[in-house]
Amino acid sequence: MTNESIEVAKASARMAMSTREEEEGLKKEFAGKGYKTIAVDVGGKFPDICVKILERALVASKKNGIIDDIHVHDGALVGATREALSQISVKTNGLSAGGKIGIARKGEHISVTIFMSIGILHLNDIVIGLGHRSLP
Repeated sequence: MTNESIEVAKASARMAMSTREEEEGLKKEFAGKGYKTIAVDVGGKFPDICVKILERALVASKKNGIIDDIHVHDGALVGATREALSQISVKTNGLSAGGKIGIARKGEHISVTIFMSIGILHLNDIVIGLGHRSLP
């Protein structure tokens, strides 16, 4: 028996860490296992891009059939995205960051992973945040 919460979280993390070239292959692989997935590029200065991240996650999820255009689904996705943002905000606040949002859903489980590189002078740091919610 597998824990679907964990498996959906792994899928969203793989999507967030994928290259643009890997995305389509991963989407097909996950679709064959009953998952709906998407990855979205994001970047800019924190906290300025937080609203942009929420909007991109929501629009991409609706456009790709991960969630329906209903209030409960919107709330679950935004809640998971805000949880992921809260996990990375301490390291990124006031700095430029770029990366991806990975979103995965299977059945009642939805997970959002944000994977970013943070620019600090000539050095880069890496940060990852993950949120999970359940849908009816």
